[in-house]
Amino acid sequence: MTLPEIVSRDEWRAARLKLLEQEKAAMRTQDAVTEQRRALPMVRIDQEYTFEGPAGSARLVDLFEGRSQLIVYHFMWNNAAARARGAQAPDEGCASCSFTIDSVGRLDHLHATDTTFALVSRAPLAEIEPFRARMGWTIPWYSSAGSGFNYDFHVTNDASVAPVEFNYKDEETLARSPKTAFVTNGDGQAISVFVRDGDTVFHTYTTYGRGTEFMMSTYQFLDLTPMPRPRYVNEWPYHDTYGRETSHSCHCETAG
Repeated sequence: MTLPEIVSRDEWRAARLKLLEQEKAAMRTQDAVTEQRRALPMVRIDQEYTFEGPAGSARLVDLFEGRSQLIVYHFMWNNAAARARGAQAPDEGCASCSFTIDSVGRLDHLHATDTTFALVSRAPLAEIEPFRARMGWTIPWYSSAGSGFNYDFHVTNDASVAPVEFNYKDEETLARSPKTAFVTNGDGQAISVFVRDGDTVFHTYTTYGRGTEFMMSTYQFLDLTPMPRPRYVNEWPYHDTYGRETSHSCHCETAG
């Protein structure tokens, strides 16, 4: 690690105040973007999706657990390229997604604001549950295997099922970059937001790639320090393998 330049306290303060102005400008921009996000129109979900959870079969509206808002993290599971490289065992979910979900704390505050957070993967529940227990997570996690949910929200691609799309890019665009070519066949990661009016569900937002980075608190903390990010998002090991990890790589895409 290269240490920063040593200066006087007055010089440090001047540099800090200059950065503070940039931080405030960035925050004002972020606040404006947040308001635009809240003002997005919504789309009624007419498709009947069936999920499998610990309590059995569930509809999309059931994932709300009676609350008004639902945030879904599309947890990548079936990544043929990563499995072929030996970077992901058959009984493991994506290491990058695992790094992300490790940052999710207690959900009480979300629940108190009428919002539910849940994971959805295109894997059988019988594969999901042992991995969730291994990771020590208590977040509700549902299987979308057998439904069109992943394909409709473009987090699973198979040209024989639906036109390929990820991060609002078509197959030709994705295939041109080695950072995105992986997702033209298999799973990707994303966050989707839904609201409900009674039993009617509406889709308000989905973000892919670096749009999910705000969840990665390890990066948020490290970005306050002089040390640069030591690992790319697909280089973090499962938290129970430190000291014995090998390279895990589920995907390369982080570009927004």
